[in-house]
Amino acid sequence: MRNGDKSIQGICFGEVLWDNLPTGKKLGGAPLNVAYHLNKLGVVTRMLTRIGRDENGSELLSACEQLGIPTTLFQFDDSLPTSTVEVTIDAERNVQYEIVYPVAWDRIAVDTVVLEEVEVIDFLVYGSLACRDEISFQSLLLLLEKARFRVMDVNLRAPYFGPEKIHSLLKYADFVKMNAEELHIISDWNGATATSTDQQRVDLIMERFAIQEVIVTYGADGAVYHFKKDNISYHFPALKVQVEDTIGSGDSFLAAFLAKRFQMQDGVQLEEVLEFAATLSGFVTQSSGACPAYSPEDINRFHWLNPIFRDSNLKVKQ
Repeated sequence: MRNGDKSIQGICFGEVLWDNLPTGKKLGGAPLNVAYHLNKLGVVTRMLTRIGRDENGSELLSACEQLGIPTTLFQFDDSLPTSTVEVTIDAERNVQYEIVYPVAWDRIAVDTVVLEEVEVIDFLVYGSLACRDEISFQSLLLLLEKARFRVMDVNLRAPYFGPEKIHSLLKYADFVKMNAEELHIISDWNGATATSTDQQRVDLIMERFAIQEVIVTYGADGAVYHFKKDNISYHFPALKVQVEDTIGSGDSFLAAFLAKRFQMQDGVQLEEVLEFAATLSGFVTQSSGACPAYSPEDINRFHWLNPIFRDSNLKVKQ
């Protein structure tokens, strides 16, 4: 898709929260992380969420405004608190989360104004975690009926997921991002076997739910982009960086990919889109937290210092 004379705009639906890390409190939530990076990359993206009328909510609202995340679609809850998550990081730098329930974003509401907003934007990004409560889930289904282009960022967090809701969300998706573990869980629900390859698992999901584009992330092993229209699967490596933590690296990859995809001009190749996504993801991985400060010059310099070895592989599916 090309930008043309019109600026690209999106909405991210779902959770916003404070990650209570061993090093201190950090702003978080997968859809918020995606919104942060999209806005940094020049794609105006509002956050549709709900926070409590409490100190954490006031601090979160101020933090989002300071980060350049539009807050005009924030909702405020008089009874439920702003979300917090207890985060632990093990010796291998893997992250574990304890997510409090219920919180304000479990009660996201929609009205005529919000539905009209969703009808005119270019894309809606949504995840599965925000659907753990029926109120937010039903609100999202109303939005998905109106959205032009629907991006599902799978975010399976035990015990807040099951096949029924995930399948309902996948039926609406035009574009899906998931990690390898999530790919295996969802494809197993749909008939994959122990001998099924990842390619077969992706094909199974894309065919059953009529999904056009899928990205599967593999951490240090990069990502694979699957495009149904051209019948291709494209592997691109991850940057080799010193890992600070892995919080938000997948979110930044998705944001960078979407920004390039929607701002795409004639002559921009898929390799450029994926390379940009891998570069931003690598920068976030070697930074602390999901929303580190950066400028375009910072990313350009990081790319220059950390060139990607182009062992990418394009496969035309038979």
